[in-house]
Amino acid sequence: MNMKRVTRSRPGRLIAAVVLAVAVGIPLGVTGAASAATPLTVAQALAAQDGRTATVTGYVIGQPTATTTVLTSGFTADTAIALADQAGETGTSRMLYVQVTAAWRSTFGLLTNPSLRGRQVTATGALTAYFSHGGLKNPTAMSLGGGATPSPTPTPSPTGTAVPDAYYAAAAGRTGPALRTALHGIIKVQTKLSYDQVWDALKDTDQDPANPANVILLYSGRSQSKTSNGGGANDWNREHVWAKSHGDFGTATGPGTDVHHLRPEDVSVNSSRGNKDFDAGGGAVAEAPGCYTDADSFEPRDAVKGDVARMILYMAIRYEGGDGWPDLEPNDSVSNGSAPRLGRLSKLLAWNDQDPPDAFEKRRNQRIYERWQGNRNPFVDHPEWARSIWG
Repeated sequence: MNMKRVTRSRPGRLIAAVVLAVAVGIPLGVTGAASAATPLTVAQALAAQDGRTATVTGYVIGQPTATTTVLTSGFTADTAIALADQAGETGTSRMLYVQVTAAWRSTFGLLTNPSLRGRQVTATGALTAYFSHGGLKNPTAMSLGGGATPSPTPTPSPTGTAVPDAYYAAAAGRTGPALRTALHGIIKVQTKLSYDQVWDALKDTDQDPANPANVILLYSGRSQSKTSNGGGANDWNREHVWAKSHGDFGTATGPGTDVHHLRPEDVSVNSSRGNKDFDAGGGAVAEAPGCYTDADSFEPRDAVKGDVARMILYMAIRYEGGDGWPDLEPNDSVSNGSAPRLGRLSKLLAWNDQDPPDAFEKRRNQRIYERWQGNRNPFVDHPEWARSIWG
C-alpha cells in the first residue's frame, strides 16, 4: 500500500513543479538540484517566492532598509543587498532583497564593501519574503559575477578608486552629443543632500590624507581642522565652485548642495573668489598662494586647475534643465552675471588637459559615490570625455 501511494503521488508533484517552472521561465532540469544550480534572473526569482532553494544573479543596487527603500549611498549595515537585472534599476518592485548573513558580510556587506554597488553578484538561498518584499534568505553560497567561483572582496586600484564595471555601460562607444546624453542619464541618479549634510560630507570627501582630523582647502591648499568650519575669520566654509548666483539656484537641495562641486575653503578666500568666472591672470590672492584674481575672474592654483575644470563640466552634464533646475552650461565669457553660464570654457578645457586627476581627486569622487550621493563625476574617471563633448 505504501508503495502504491508513493507511485501515484510522484506524477502529481512532478507536473506541479514543471508547471511552476514554465510559468516563471525557469529552465527545466532533471532534478530540483539541477534547477537550483541554473541561475535565475531577478524577475524569475521575484515570480517564484515559494521557499524553494534557487541561485539568482543580478546587479547590486544598494542596501534595502524597508519594503520600498533602498540606500544607494551612506550605507548603514552589512546585512542586506538589493539585486536587479539592470545595473541602473531604480524601481524597488523590480529588485530582489538578499539577506547577507554573518558568514558573508565581510565580503558582500555594502557598509564594508561599498564598491560592490553596480557589480554583478550570484547568490543561492531560499526564495522568500524579506523586509515584506520579494527576497532571498539564508544564503548558502555567494559569489561575484554570473555564477563564478566565490571570490574575496575585489582588490581596488592603487588609489582605492576602481570604477564599477557597469556604471558607464550606457556611455560605451559614444562620442559628442550622444555621449553627453548618456552621461546625463547615468549621473542624474543620485541621493540628494541637505545643505547641513554638506558639512559632514566635506569632512569626509576632502580629508587630509596625512591628517584625518583635517580637511584640505581647495584654493588655499591649507590643511585645517575639520572642526574649524563656520563663518568666522580663518574658518573654512562651503565654496560653490559653480557659483550659485550663476543660475540663481541658491542652497536648496539640488545643484546648491551637490558635493561634486562643493569644497572647503577659507572664508576670506571664498569671498575673494565670490561669483567670478574662471580665467588666468590678476593679482595674487592673500592666503591662497598661486591663485590670482581681477575684477571679473579667478585663477586657482596649478595643483587644482583640473579639479576646478572637471567640477564645472560635471555640473553642466548633471543639470540640463529637465528636473526643475537651470540648464547649466560653460561658455567662453567672463561676464555671465546671473545667467546659468560659467566661463571661460577654453581655459577650463586647457586646465583639464594640464592637470589630470590625482589620487586625492579620485578618492574624493569615490567617496561621494560610495557614501554620499551614489553618483560619480565622469570627467574624473574619463578626462578625455571633456574634449569629446566640447571639442
